[in-house]
Amino acid sequence: MIAEPCIDVKDRACVDECPVDCIYEGPRMLYIQPDECVDCDACVPACPVTAIFAEDDVPGEWKPFVAVNAEYFSDSVSGLGSPAGAAQVGPSTVDHPTVVAWETI
Repeated sequence: MIAEPCIDVKDRACVDECPVDCIYEGPRMLYIQPDECVDCDACVPACPVTAIFAEDDVPGEWKPFVAVNAEYFSDSVSGLGSPAGAAQVGPSTVDHPTVVAWETI
């Protein structure tokens, strides 16, 4: 999953490394579709801001982003569901409410 360091950065190097195209773009950050991710960790070393973690390795202060990534794909947030490929969908015009409200320092 992708955590707070990605907000307002969206480097996208991770997108190029993902073999299953499960990293989707919102206006302020990228999101991993948890049902599509195969947990290969190919994206982890590509992230220049260390924002990507396996669910069990998320630092405490960013634990809420586990739910943020999952909820992002719900009908009530982006409505994307599990479209089976970010490249086909393209960038979204909405972010998760937590990301919208996040104040960067």
